[in-house]
Amino acid sequence: MYEVLNVVGSALWFILPAYVANATPVVLGGGPPLDGGKNFIDGRRILGDGKTVRGFVCGLIAGVVVGALQKRWLTGTLLALGALLGDLLGSFIKRRLGIERGGALPGLDQLGFVAVALLLASPVEAPGWAAVAAILLITPVLHLATNFVGYKLGLKSRPH
Repeated sequence: MYEVLNVVGSALWFILPAYVANATPVVLGGGPPLDGGKNFIDGRRILGDGKTVRGFVCGLIAGVVVGALQKRWLTGTLLALGALLGDLLGSFIKRRLGIERGGALPGLDQLGFVAVALLLASPVEAPGWAAVAAILLITPVLHLATNFVGYKLGLKSRPH
């Protein structure tokens, strides 16, 4: 049991800059959209109004700060940037599928940001396979729980 808790704890510690970067735009975002309100060649928005310059910058700064506090500045930066890019990729894909802002795409919504974060950080620092498995198992539950809390606090329009 101790080993499982150790793996889970180290996995959460490792991915924390990505988690913080992903959550920060919900609280500190707003303002001009990253895509400038432009449409893609399919006529749909590139990302949508929910992906903002301020949210991206604040998310990146918050994730970098967490990484610096962990004394893992470069890894933290890559995890934060990867989480934000993964979230943008998810929004881009959802717009292509005709899923509007706030609409759900199970799996992608919960794991896309951590997958890109792990990939981007892996050349510098990668957790072991057990930690990756823990991250992939824990993240969907944490993501849904934090989204529900954000909804109850009025920060999100939908509880998923």
